[in-house]
Amino acid sequence: MENQFDTLLAEAGNVRDALALQFSNLLLPSRLTQVAILVGCVLAAWLLRRWAGARMAAWMHTLEGLPKWQLRVLLAVHRRLGLIFFVLLAWLSVLVVAETTAFTSRRFILELVATIATAWLVISLAARTIRNVALRKIVTWGVSIYATAYFLGLVDPVSAALDAVAIEFGDFRLSMLTLLKAVVVTALLLGAARILAHATASRVRANEDISPSMQVLVVKVLQVVLYGAAFFIGLRAVGFDLTGLAVLSGAIGVGLGFGLQKVVSNLVSGIIILLDKSIKPGDVISLGETFGWINSLGARYVSVVTRDGKEYLIPNEDLITGQVVNWSHSNEFVRLDIHFGVSYGDDPHMVRRLAIEAAKGVERVLTTRAPVCHITGFGDSSVDYILRFWISDPTAGLTNIRGNVYLALWDAFREHGVSIPFPQREVRLLDPPPGLAGQGPRAE
Repeated sequence: MENQFDTLLAEAGNVRDALALQFSNLLLPSRLTQVAILVGCVLAAWLLRRWAGARMAAWMHTLEGLPKWQLRVLLAVHRRLGLIFFVLLAWLSVLVVAETTAFTSRRFILELVATIATAWLVISLAARTIRNVALRKIVTWGVSIYATAYFLGLVDPVSAALDAVAIEFGDFRLSMLTLLKAVVVTALLLGAARILAHATASRVRANEDISPSMQVLVVKVLQVVLYGAAFFIGLRAVGFDLTGLAVLSGAIGVGLGFGLQKVVSNLVSGIIILLDKSIKPGDVISLGETFGWINSLGARYVSVVTRDGKEYLIPNEDLITGQVVNWSHSNEFVRLDIHFGVSYGDDPHMVRRLAIEAAKGVERVLTTRAPVCHITGFGDSSVDYILRFWISDPTAGLTNIRGNVYLALWDAFREHGVSIPFPQREVRLLDPPPGLAGQGPRAE
């Protein structure tokens, strides 16, 4: 432990000496002039940022219909206007100084700072491909620090100092340098895997020859393969031994298997749903009191959107083990039934004809599969009928089309004098109260 501490102190001293060597010559007149020019570039970039930032923001608010990726690019540029202006001004200063003097040493600091600022700008823009905010910041700061140390010539002493900070267990040694490399390299590979997965998923979803359920399955499998490969390749790239991880992951898997049975069940159920194509995005299903159409299929749940705008996240296991009514499994045709009754004095042949014609005149009711109307019985006060018709767009709702057909029946029956009876009750007082006796008709 003492030897490791002494090594750390020695490496820290080397870093301190290297920094002192880099900045000891800043007091020379030529280099003070370059520092003054850089300070002027910073002030000018700040002023330009304030002037152009407000105008660019107002211009962005006027844009409509642009793709999301173009808006994200504009937003990233807007947030980095100050750095962009500084890079442009710094390189412009390098060109001006190069034209006025032939000595490289008189523009060394300008070129160095301009190069570092350019590297920071490129790194910050490239890191936007990483969606996770925390991971994006780690990659941005890690790569920016490495680029700065590289251009300042401090990579070797800083690497040695970070490598001296390590944890050792027998033959296993984990240093701060290895850990930082693993985080940065893995994050970069995950970002590349995300870009590749997104591009491939777009191509798969655009292929109409692949069913929607198979599209979801292919995209999910592709994401798992790419992200898993990025993770393990990143660990191997920095020298991690994956043999120990295999034993550790096996032990963790056994422990998690007992505590996460429902999660694993939902994952397996999701794969079964995608393979057997029992449901797919766009299907209209009923599950208990929930009626709606499938918005998306997830690894753990299915998103079902109802007509009132609610989105239910139903676990995949419930769709496998429970009874599900799929209104559009094999086709989109749905038959709806409406029950009604009319008076005994109305001609039943005319009633059937009017009901069928009224249903045909309603929008969304199919005429290729003609509506039918049948008598179902003779009730206490009416002749009972059933009207059956077909629709091909259950996602547009069922209650509204039933209501429209009922309204069409009402209009048709009223126009042709068909009456819809309703129960009537007559109350007779067989033994009137004493106060009402002898009042004749008023008692009734």
